[in-house]
Amino acid sequence: MNLGGFKNNEVVVDLTNGTVEYRGIEEENVRKYIGGRGLGVKYVLDNGPEVEPLSEENILCIMTGPVTGSRSSMSGRLAVVTKSPLTGTVTDSHMGGWTAARLKWAGVDNVIIKGKSDRPVYLYIEDGKAEIRDASAEWGTSTRATVRAMKDRYGAEDLSVMAIGQAGENLVRYSSFINEHDRSAGRGGTAAVAGFKKLKAIVIKAEQKGNMPQPALADDYKEANKKAVKAILEGGLTAPNKGGLSVYGTNVLTNLINEVGALPTKNAQFTNWDEAELHSGEYVNEHLLVANNTCHACPVACKIEVEVKDGKYKTRVESFEFESAWALGANSGLSNSEAIAYLIDSCNEYGIDTIELGNAFSVTMEAYEKGIVDEKLDWGDADKMIEMTRKIAHREGFGGVLAEGPARASAMWGAPELSMSVKGQSIPAYDPRGIQGIGLGYATSNRGACHLRGYTVASEIAGIPEPTDRLQPEGKGELLKIFQDLLSFSDSMNICKFSSFSENAENYAEQYSAMTGIPMTADDVMLAGERIYNLERYYNNLAGFNKREDDYLPKRFTEEPATGNSAGSVSRMDIMLDEYYNVRGWKNGVVPEEKLRELGILPAAAEPGSQLV
Repeated sequence: MNLGGFKNNEVVVDLTNGTVEYRGIEEENVRKYIGGRGLGVKYVLDNGPEVEPLSEENILCIMTGPVTGSRSSMSGRLAVVTKSPLTGTVTDSHMGGWTAARLKWAGVDNVIIKGKSDRPVYLYIEDGKAEIRDASAEWGTSTRATVRAMKDRYGAEDLSVMAIGQAGENLVRYSSFINEHDRSAGRGGTAAVAGFKKLKAIVIKAEQKGNMPQPALADDYKEANKKAVKAILEGGLTAPNKGGLSVYGTNVLTNLINEVGALPTKNAQFTNWDEAELHSGEYVNEHLLVANNTCHACPVACKIEVEVKDGKYKTRVESFEFESAWALGANSGLSNSEAIAYLIDSCNEYGIDTIELGNAFSVTMEAYEKGIVDEKLDWGDADKMIEMTRKIAHREGFGGVLAEGPARASAMWGAPELSMSVKGQSIPAYDPRGIQGIGLGYATSNRGACHLRGYTVASEIAGIPEPTDRLQPEGKGELLKIFQDLLSFSDSMNICKFSSFSENAENYAEQYSAMTGIPMTADDVMLAGERIYNLERYYNNLAGFNKREDDYLPKRFTEEPATGNSAGSVSRMDIMLDEYYNVRGWKNGVVPEEKLRELGILPAAAEPGSQLV
């Protein structure tokens, strides 16, 4: 393969045998699945959808895309793709910062990790090569301790480290990779897969100079990038130092979502909360903000770094995100932003998904309130939440139960209805009773409940690209498909999702075409995204997710009315799901063979009398 943007170098690591091999990338796979998320899912599918997530047979794919590490704005994303120990589905979890760019600058496109080591190890990558090295001294330590150790060993300059903490080592099913800038590959338990394999970290040494990926069509790329940058700089949300995302980070959404009555509160028993303002972006900026950080090639700088200067919650931490603030805040009945910052810091130290952790707390709090469990955990008890975070990371006592995830834990208690989850993964910060489309998105997400698979909130709340009525179910199936397909492509090109607030399919097509040299139109972008989304669904079908019930929300959302400014509304799942399946061409959540052939996932049907190869 000789396409622009790629180094044509994949590192294949077999931890069982202790070997490292190198291979090129098949051009046909790139043309179909682009890179990043799409290509990673292809590899995980080829590895077999029936493997156990926590087994030697499961693979862990660290994936970049064709524009990763380039001059394209927001091109600092990396995808971790595997079979999830939380859900049993295929999952991809994405990380910002400079890790992805540095991997590409080191001469490596992707890292495919197989097998299981008999001792703790880390992978060291430099100059297009990788070595398996001993991590016995780092095993049992936090993510940050591992980062510090690697910086001491190799020098902090031109170094990126993505590490697992104690949660990953102890196979917490929602444990996360964390890099040197507190950026997380958060969802799906990817760090537990690494922990099972005894892989502590991936360490990358590379400088940018002379190593950036080069476009196949330099003049076209310059023009395409210029147009994309202009869109971002003029975007209502993304404009540097002006747009809400740039000024307040993702937490700009707290007050807005609470105001419309779509902020799940106290395990989604309510959809609004009077105290939510106390952990909002506006409040945090006024009281705790110390820096607005950014990722490779990004002018938006949405990463909020905060500092609590004294007291028992003293800390300094990046990524006071909307989802984290909600999960550990409103959904757990905690309004103290200083305590929330400390909890986020603890999650980064141990390597834990903040969204799933907050849901674990809220499920336990409601269960305790209703007398279902004896473990005392009251709404908003910050100190007990901090203590429980440590116990979860180490699987100590009741923490070992919650380490299995809220869906499994509530099922153990005989109260599965308490878990606000789909396919075993808990919901994020938008209540589907107040935003109809996002509920359909949760239900049909291929990695379990997720807002990032198809962010209809952009249309239903922000009016991007066109406004739609957030409380009306009609039309949401078609709207969701558009978002899902577009974001499948951006995740595979590995450009930040937030670019979609300002850029469109045409912008993506122009950048991809100029970088790779493969001609692509906006329609081609949407077709590639559709192919990738169907590829994931095909994997899940083969893994046992093949019923309509697998694409459904908890009864709380369909039967218990919302409060606040969405009062009386429930999720109208049946209307939306029927429409969605029709638009997708699926049969009760299953991709028909003819659709798989139409999209090129399976070979085209043979002519009569011929033999299908």
